[in-house]
Amino acid sequence: MIGIIGGTGLYAMGGLENLRAQEVQTPYGAPSGPLLRGALAGREVVFLARHGAGHRLLPGEINFRANIWALKRVGVRTVIAVSAVGSLREDIRPGELTLPSQYLDFTRGTRAASFFGGGVVAHVSSARPVCASTAALIARVARSLGHTVHEGRTYACVEGPRLGTRAESLFLRGAGADVVGMTNVPEVFLALEAQLGYCTIALATDYDSWLEDPAQHVLVAQIVALFHDNLERVQQLLAAVAAEYSEDELRPCRHSLRGALLTPLEQLSAEQRALVDFLLI
Repeated sequence: MIGIIGGTGLYAMGGLENLRAQEVQTPYGAPSGPLLRGALAGREVVFLARHGAGHRLLPGEINFRANIWALKRVGVRTVIAVSAVGSLREDIRPGELTLPSQYLDFTRGTRAASFFGGGVVAHVSSARPVCASTAALIARVARSLGHTVHEGRTYACVEGPRLGTRAESLFLRGAGADVVGMTNVPEVFLALEAQLGYCTIALATDYDSWLEDPAQHVLVAQIVALFHDNLERVQQLLAAVAAEYSEDELRPCRHSLRGALLTPLEQLSAEQRALVDFLLI
C-alpha cells in the first residue's frame, strides 16, 4: 500500500473514495493527525498531513517516528512525500518538480532521528536513501502528464522555521544542494530504517535567497499561493502514480536492515525484540 505524506499546502488528498479516518497510536506517541484511508485510482492509499490539520506543527515539532511507524502499522510499504522547496539552481524553476535522490542534513540534532537506541544498535546504510524504482515510476508518469521533472538532485534539509539568509543559501549551493527544505530529514532515514520505499515529490516554490534580485526573495504567502496554484496537478500525478504502482518486495529498500543490526537478538528484551521484528516486516 502507498502512503502519501502531504507537506505545506497539501493537507487533504482529493480524489479519495470511501474515505475513512483512522487514529493510530505508536510507541512514540501520536502521529501528526489521523490517517486518512481511501481508494485512489482503484488502489488503497493512506494520506497523512505532515504538519497536522490547520498546519499547526513547526518542522522541528513533527513526530517523524510516529508518522512513519503509523504508516507501516496500517500496511504501507511505499511512502511518497510531497514537499514545498526552495530552488538553489536556475534550471529548477518555480512550479517545476524535483525528485531528490540524495540528502544533506543541516538540522541541529534535536529531532528524534532513529528507531534504534536504548539497548538496540543498528547502522543502516543511507548511501542510496531513495527508492529508485518508485522515483523512476513517478518521473515517467509525470513526464507523460507534461510535467518538467528534475531527477537525481540533492535536497538540503535545514532546521527552520525561519527562511535562510542569503549567505546560507549560497553555502548550500556550494555544498552541492539543488533544493532546500525543512522536513525530509529525518523522515527519509526513518523510512529507510522501517524498510519502506521512500521518494519525495518536491515542488519548487521560489529561488530561496541566493539570487541578487530582491524580487526573488519570496514571502511565505507567495510560497503557499504557488503551491495552491499547482495543487491540482500534483494530486493528478499522485493518482496516476497510484494507478500504475505495483508492489515489489525485491527492492533494496525492503531489505535495508539486512546486516545492519549489531546487537544480538538473544540479548534483546521482549519489548526490544518486538520493535526489531516490526521493523523487519
